[in-house]
Amino acid sequence: MLLMSKRLLALTFAAVALAGCASRNDAPTDLGDDDAFCKQNGVAVGSSEYVACRRDRDVQRSNAITRANRAQRNLGEYMMQNPSRP
Repeated sequence: MLLMSKRLLALTFAAVALAGCASRNDAPTDLGDDDAFCKQNGVAVGSSEYVACRRDRDVQRSNAITRANRAQRNLGEYMMQNPSRP
């Protein structure tokens, strides 16, 4: 019984340590390569159109991160307000 509780405690500490490695600020991968996206329209690198395209992609990525963070926060609040009762 003591060995089982030590294993459970070690597993819990390992899970907490690994959870700290997860980052909520990772950029979403669904936007793809910004450089390739902006070049596909025949826009020259360094032109004002290229800079505007890259800026727009940055704004889209920032908005996606904001939405993901909001969804995570809302889920946490929902779980705190509606705990499951066995």
